[in-house]
Parts: sequence; C-alpha cells; structure tokens
Amino acid sequence: MKYYIIAGEASGDLHASNLMQALLEKDPEADFRFWGGDLMAAVGGILVKHYKDLAFMGFWEVITNLKTIFKNITFCKEDIAAYNPDAIIFIDYPGFNMRIAKWAKANSYATHYYISPQIWAWKENRIHAIKRDVDHMYVILPFEKDFYEDKHNFKVHFVGHPLLDQIEKRTEISFKDFKTKHQLEDKPIIALLPGSRQQEISKMLAVMLSVVSDYPDYQFVIAGAPSQEEAFYESIISSLPAKVKLIQNDTYDLLSKSHAALVTSGTATLETALFNVPEVVCYKGNLISYWIAKQIVKLDFISLVNLIMDREVVKELIQNEFNTKQLEIELDKILQPDGREKMLEDYKALKTKLGGVGASQKTAELILKSVQSHLK
Repeated sequence: MKYYIIAGEASGDLHASNLMQALLEKDPEADFRFWGGDLMAAVGGILVKHYKDLAFMGFWEVITNLKTIFKNITFCKEDIAAYNPDAIIFIDYPGFNMRIAKWAKANSYATHYYISPQIWAWKENRIHAIKRDVDHMYVILPFEKDFYEDKHNFKVHFVGHPLLDQIEKRTEISFKDFKTKHQLEDKPIIALLPGSRQQEISKMLAVMLSVVSDYPDYQFVIAGAPSQEEAFYESIISSLPAKVKLIQNDTYDLLSKSHAALVTSGTATLETALFNVPEVVCYKGNLISYWIAKQIVKLDFISLVNLIMDREVVKELIQNEFNTKQLEIELDKILQPDGREKMLEDYKALKTKLGGVGASQKTAELILKSVQSHLK
C-alpha cells in the first residue's frame, strides 16, 4: 500500500514515525511519502518537506507567512496527485491539513486523521468540514470521543494516547550512567523544557533561567529540541553566572531522572506527567497572538494534564504571571513533600483516564483494514 502522511510539528513527527513502524509490521510492502521530520525519515520512505520549514507559531506569525503557506498547500496537492496514494494520513496540524483534506476528499482519496484537531478548544465549527472531508478519525484523548459522538454525531475511534507506548518501550538508564554520559553533577535535576520553536524558546527560556541562581542545591538542565542547533541555546545561556547544562535529543532520559520541571505548554506537559515529574506549566506568546487567542479559545486550562483531568493538577503561569517571582513560588511548592505527593497522586488518576498502551498498533490496524476493504 502507498501512504501519504502529513505531520507539521515535532510531536507529529514522533507519533507519525511510530504509526509508520506499526503499519510496516502489518503491511511489509508499505510505501511512504511524507511531510515530517527526522524520526519519520529514519523509518523509511521519501521526506518531501521537513516540519521545521513549516512551523509558524501564533496568529500574527501565520498572517505574515501566508504566501509561503499557500505555496506549500499548492505544492502538496500536486505532490499527492503525482504519488496517487491508497490513503492520506493527517497528523494533527489542522490549519494546513484540513485544507488538504478538503481537496483530497473532492478528488476521491481516502482520508484518515490521526490525532484530532483541537476543535473542542476553538473553531468548533470545523466539525462540518471534518464530517465532510475526513473518512476516519482516530482520537487520543478520552473526552474527544464523547465530544465527537455525543455532541456532534460523528463516529470516531478512541485508540489511547501514543505517548504511553513511546514511554513504555524506552530502555531505562541508571542515574549514575546518565550523570556520567552528560557530565552532570551529583545534585537533583530540575529540567527546563522551553519548547521546540526558536521564537517560543527565546521567550520562555530567559524567564526559566532567571531562577537558577536561587536554587544552588539543584542542577538545571535544558532539554534541547531536536530541530534546534546547540549554538542557538548557547547564545542564550553563555552569559549566565550559574552553570546550566544543555542535553540534546535525550528528553525522555532527562525526565526519567528529574526531580521537577518547568515546562512550556504543549505535549511536553503530558510527557512530564507520565514520567511522574512534578511540574510548573509556563506560556508566554506574542502579545497580539495571545490577545486574539483569548477572544477565541474558551477553555479553563491550557495544559493537557489539566484538560484531561478537568481540574487544576499542575499550576499554569500564563503571560504576565510567567515571571521570576511567581515561578519561584510555584517551584517551591513542588519541591516540598506535600506538594509533590499531591501532584503524583493526581498523575496516577491521569494515567488511568488515558487508557492502555497500543495506540499506534490500533490505528495502523484500523487504517489497513479500511484500505483493504476499499480496494476490494
């Protein structure tokens, strides 16, 4: 079978690569052509465009890059037509993918959407386009199934969260070996996860690093994004009086050895929770983009942990609240035994809600079954 896959971000690259591996297990002759990243490329197939050339963060940034975005949409349609796949698989990234899905459905391609657009957060009217243009939707958050089926009468498959698979299959490393590997000190680690795009890293990391000198009994370690060069981080941390380490491409091992974490809102908030690391969630965006988002998004929380639990489990410091003073107040709380114990208990309930492992395998099986049925 021929599969055309579109992932536009680092998290999409991760989940798509696992899905590709699962498809290969069930369909050894699978042929892939895709938009994504290095993890997908490592599985095999043809990488058409890398996600680092596609990611525009925030409303203002999208507006100022519209010419490039529309050029990519036109090219993508032409590339799909030339490849003529048996199935097109969209991985999140709705602004781009929903436009391609509309064209694909009109041209009789089978459309599969893995990891739903967050229409429960904003742009709920996209449900009409999803019903029209998406043949099969595979959701990874438990409340999404109720949202689609009960509220909008659109059948979806809840397959569980793929992060559970990714975390379970990793090989554990001892703290001693991890410390030696990265030349770390013999102190508890506070991990800093400032995001994956340069513009958000620049905003987030400066504030995160402002607390370092006040915690001499801990070592602060930055989780470098795979899409960014070490030199970019060094330009930010080189002027610091306190020593801060950067670790590239080893975020899961870092989280597994961390005592606490400061995390930019996004998938990383859920990853941190699944590793049982108490965290403070941080977000500061472009002022115009944030103002527009506030008018549109009607959610009580921004982190996946709180959204899934439907209550505040982890503290969220947003925009002006994300400052050195507030960050230290919240970090102190999760470094204390009572605060840690409460958060870790909540994490147990979170894992129960997410269901079991096997999201990639379930999704691959459903996609292959659908493609085979369609070809009969």
